[in-house]
Amino acid sequence: MHRLLEILEHEGPVPAEDLATRLGCSVEAVEASLQQAREQGLLLRYSALISWDKADKPHVFAFIEVEATPEHGTGFDHVADYIGRFDEVHSVYLMSGRADLTVVVQGEDFREIARFVAEKLAPAPGVKATATSFVLKTYKMEGELLTEEPGNKRLAVSP
Repeated sequence: MHRLLEILEHEGPVPAEDLATRLGCSVEAVEASLQQAREQGLLLRYSALISWDKADKPHVFAFIEVEATPEHGTGFDHVADYIGRFDEVHSVYLMSGRADLTVVVQGEDFREIARFVAEKLAPAPGVKATATSFVLKTYKMEGELLTEEPGNKRLAVSP
């Protein structure tokens, strides 16, 4: 199952026949594993990795550190769930260190994200404080370097 998930994570949707060949099993076994992965919540969706810096559409990301008040019996789960339901929120992570949660937000411009923080995030139940950092440039995303020329994937080695 792990190898199947790794292939899908790096390559997106792959025909079951190809997966069966690569994994050395039957198509039926692959289809059963895919169904099981969906039912267990392991396989959430297939998606494309977009370099928004190169797209002709404004797109800004911000990482927001959130100090929150944990609730008895659920910790930070309710706060994280509440925050995660906003359309502007890309990801929410429980963190070690100085911030309790890190929230990744996307918008068309800095003002849109600032409005989100001021009007929705900061006043959210359980949120004590926020600190916003805007992404100015992306160099690597989801394991892919975005700054190199196509085909140039080798590091220089000197004696």
